[in-house]
Amino acid sequence: MKDIPIYDTFAKIEPIMKGMSGEKKYYIETIEGKHLLLRIADSSEYLLKKTEYEAMKEMYARNVPMPSPVDFGICDNGKSVYTLLRWVEGIEVETILPTLSPKEQYHMGLESGEILRKIHTVQTRDDVPDWSERYYSVINPRIEAFHSEGVRFPGDIIILDYLERNRELLDNRPQCRHHGDYHMGNMIQTASGHLSIIDWHTVDFDNYGDPWYEFNRIGIECTEFASGQINGYFNNEVPEKFWKLLMHYLSTSAITSIVWAKYFAPDELPSILKMNTDILHWFDDMKNPVPTWYIKEFC
Repeated sequence: MKDIPIYDTFAKIEPIMKGMSGEKKYYIETIEGKHLLLRIADSSEYLLKKTEYEAMKEMYARNVPMPSPVDFGICDNGKSVYTLLRWVEGIEVETILPTLSPKEQYHMGLESGEILRKIHTVQTRDDVPDWSERYYSVINPRIEAFHSEGVRFPGDIIILDYLERNRELLDNRPQCRHHGDYHMGNMIQTASGHLSIIDWHTVDFDNYGDPWYEFNRIGIECTEFASGQINGYFNNEVPEKFWKLLMHYLSTSAITSIVWAKYFAPDELPSILKMNTDILHWFDDMKNPVPTWYIKEFC
């Protein structure tokens, strides 16, 4: 990293071990007192990382609360690509949320929904393939894998039948830029009490697609926050089709995660199986698209 142009200003460099990314991450303090986040990836990812960086610049220009982009380029004599961002001081929302009152959790959810709506104002180019085509090119093999290798559970046929009968829900959906991993673990409450969105480096579906797909990581463990996020996004006017797509995306994510957990994270398999049975409960065996945990109005 010594050939990064501003390396000589680095007064403190601390590795960051948290996270599942294959990148190397560092907390940086400069001699001018600036706090930065440095991410370093292999140079083979240059085009991907450049696209990510340009997207972050566009989001920041639209006043999305997030780390401001500082610099991007090649380092380590051409072997690596680096991204420099401002460090966001604060507390992760998933850490602070359990300490808040239900009303505070709901209002924090409202703010997160409003921010997500702003993120989704960034459109993709016009020549992208239909969302349904892109989505099912990834999901169909995962569904087939569940049929052949999945751990079965009571009600799995109900979920699979619903997904198969409602494939047309994804036809002709609008597409926009995504954050890519929008959940409370990637939100920071700053000293001002407002949210800042971090970790823009997940590339699920190349970080663009149906805007409502991003709700598949909604924090259902806190129903006030989750309900607030939905109401904040839609300004309390949630369209009926959203609920049907939410049920579709949550169910698909849960049931296709089973084979992944079976082979790569067996310790998580019980919680993923529970998520599937919870989904059957929330949506009344896939007959009611409005989940039982949703709070329409918070009093």
